[in-house]
Parts: sequence; C-alpha cells; structure tokens
Amino acid sequence: MSIQYEAMPNRPGRWGKPIAIGLGVLVLLLVVVGGLTLLYVRSQVNPGGPAGPKVAVDIPLGSSTQGIASLLEDKGVVKNARNFRLYVRVKSAGPFQAGAYELRRNASFDDLISALKKGPELTFEDLTVPEGLTIKQVADLVGRMPGRSAEKFLAATTDGTVKSKYQPTGSTNLEGLLFPDTYKFEAKDDERAILQRMVSAFEANAARAGIDDVGQGGLVDPYKAIVVASLIEREARVDDDRGMVSRVIYNRLQKKMLLQVDATVIYALGKTGEKNLRVLFEDLEVDSPYNTYKNPGLPPAPIASPGAASLRAAVAPTDGPWLYYVVIDAEGRHAFATTLAEHNRNIAAASAAGVR
Repeated sequence: MSIQYEAMPNRPGRWGKPIAIGLGVLVLLLVVVGGLTLLYVRSQVNPGGPAGPKVAVDIPLGSSTQGIASLLEDKGVVKNARNFRLYVRVKSAGPFQAGAYELRRNASFDDLISALKKGPELTFEDLTVPEGLTIKQVADLVGRMPGRSAEKFLAATTDGTVKSKYQPTGSTNLEGLLFPDTYKFEAKDDERAILQRMVSAFEANAARAGIDDVGQGGLVDPYKAIVVASLIEREARVDDDRGMVSRVIYNRLQKKMLLQVDATVIYALGKTGEKNLRVLFEDLEVDSPYNTYKNPGLPPAPIASPGAASLRAAVAPTDGPWLYYVVIDAEGRHAFATTLAEHNRNIAAASAAGVR
C-alpha cells in the first residue's frame, strides 16, 4: 500500500519578514548617513555665507598637497585636511605655488585651489635712495619703512655678515658700496636683506661701469676708483661736470697736490646732507683722515654712495689739464682752471654772480 503525502502550502519562512524589515532599515540608514555625509562634504567644499577673516599662511617651497592640506587645517582655513586633499585629487588640481598667502576662512575649496594655483599676491614697499647719501642717511630712510630699524640696518653694515667684493681685505666698512636706486622690497625683507640687495646692486652697476678694469688703465685700483666716484658724486652738481671733476682729482693725485675737496671736510665734520652749508676756514683744520686739505692723497674710504654717472666718470675722466674748479652759477655748474691765477679769476666771477 502506498502512502499519500499532502503537499504543504507554499508560505514564507519564519525569518523572511524580519530580514526584509532589517534590510529596509539598513537601506534607510545608509541613505540617511549618505545624505548627511554629502551635506557635510558639501559644507566643507562650499561653506557659503560671508567670507571669514584673513589668515596668513606661508607655504614652504617643495610642499606636497598633503603638507599644504595639513597646514591649511592647522591655520583654520579648512576644517578637514583629508577632505581638501581628496577634493584636490578629484579635481586634478595643482601644482600649487609656495609663498606667503593671505587666505580667508570659510572660503570654498574651489576658491582656495584657485588662489594656490595663482600664487601669492605680493605687496611691495618702495624705497628710493638718492645719489650721494652716506650710510647713516640711507639707514634713516630704511628706518622710516614699516617694521624696520635704522639702528639694525647700521649694525648690519659693520658686523661683517654682508660683504662687498670691492671692500679691502679686513674692512667691514660698506660706506659708498650701496647703490642709489629705487627698490621694491617685500614685507618679509629685513634690514640685512635690504642691505644685501643694495650691495649686490652696487657690484653689478660698478662692474657695468668698468670699475673692475680700472687698474689696467693705470689709474687706481677698483676700490680707490670708487672713492674717486664718491668725491665726484658729492662735488659735481650737473652731469656735464662729472668727467672734468674726475680729471681734476686724477691730475692732482699725479702731481701729488692736496686734493682740497670740500665734500671730504663736510664728511669729516659729520655734516653731509646739511642744506646751505658753507665750509669755513676753521673747518679746514678738522683733525680727520678724510680732511683732504691736510692729508695727501685720497681719503681712506668713500664719503657717499656714487651713482652710475659718477662711477663712469671715475673710470673714464675727461681729457684735460685742469687742476681747479669752482661753482660758477646757480645751477651748480663749475668753471675749471689750469693755473691758480685763472682759478682766482673764476672765484671772483662766482662771487660777483652771488653764488659764492
């Protein structure tokens, strides 16, 4: 006899419904978490709202994207370095430029990327150094710049940390070795950096003027030529006179005559730059190696910073026999003479014209 089995009805298992509910809850949680994550990421990528305060960020040369992202997080520019790094990777952004930035908090990632690709916006401070200034006068100009000190600049000129190739062996005197020009400096440039820039500019311009070759012409060595250029700068008031003043100096040196340059006496008295200054007979007695009325030859060092025109005049003086000169008109032009009698007549003419 065969046994007949009744087919069981087709119905879900005992765990089917709870699993379906669990899966539904899990999907819902994933959607919620995903949505919240998306909102969070979007709030990081594009915070919205008003721009935040500026933050100074200095990115070192050679920084990686990871290093830049960490630095931005440390400075509070971004809230999460990892999110910024991932966004940069997704956008295939970069490379970024090193430098000093001012970035804003609450900025979008796109704005930050744009700023980092463009590079830092540098702000410069202009400094104009006229021809014929002493180091002290240059220091006073530097001291007027924000955050700079005249005293620190002066200290840097003598401590030996900044040197010129034209300095005599063992000398730390940079007088006359700073080039007069208009410079642009960054806020990060301190007194020593400013000094180095001026010394480097002088070396370049002096070489361009032919100072390095002056010894080959049988005049003097390069440093002494710079001393001559400084005398020309302080004595000549118009460019046309520079070559002739230079010739007078060299002619007197060759004849072993006292130079008798008023500007050296003024320097010895510490009065360079004073207006309407007249050298008196009593001033000529000042006891100083810079007093060329008492000491033969050139002064021991430059008395001011010569410009390019005076450097060229020191290298290539105008041909002529002159031994004397005197200011002859209100514009500062000189009359030149070969004999003392001729010079005295020029002095009388200058006095009659009211310029002496």
